[in-house]
Amino acid sequence: MKGMGMMPESRRKPMSEINVVPYIDVMLVLLVIFMVTAPMLTQGVKVDLPQTSSDPIQADKDVEAIIVSVDSNGAYYVEVGDRGSDPMALEELQSEVAKILSQRSNSEVLVRGDEQVRYGTVVRLMSALQMAGAANIGLITEAPLDKP
Repeated sequence: MKGMGMMPESRRKPMSEINVVPYIDVMLVLLVIFMVTAPMLTQGVKVDLPQTSSDPIQADKDVEAIIVSVDSNGAYYVEVGDRGSDPMALEELQSEVAKILSQRSNSEVLVRGDEQVRYGTVVRLMSALQMAGAANIGLITEAPLDKP
């Protein structure tokens, strides 16, 4: 008779440890997958997006902005201060902006595009400006007119 009323000696204690090795293996596999796919997901033109509502940009009085315009026909123009340019090709515009930025590295570059211009034209322009050395590119818009 084994101790009447007493607990049997062969009773097992509950295990208080969890084997985390399988979870670590899964985590490492996911890490490798994300490391391989992440560079493929980041394509496009780098643009610094505003962190506030669409309030007007406060222009620095000491720095003249470089304004690059695209008209409805897809012709490009460069304006610095009061000086404008004749219509030019994208490659010509890129070299012109690179020359200006080499002399004035802290200048802002702003893009003014016609409402009828195709999206791809503006994206190619922004890519060319980025390759010309423009760190920050802003977009110029007009406030919508209130309808009566």
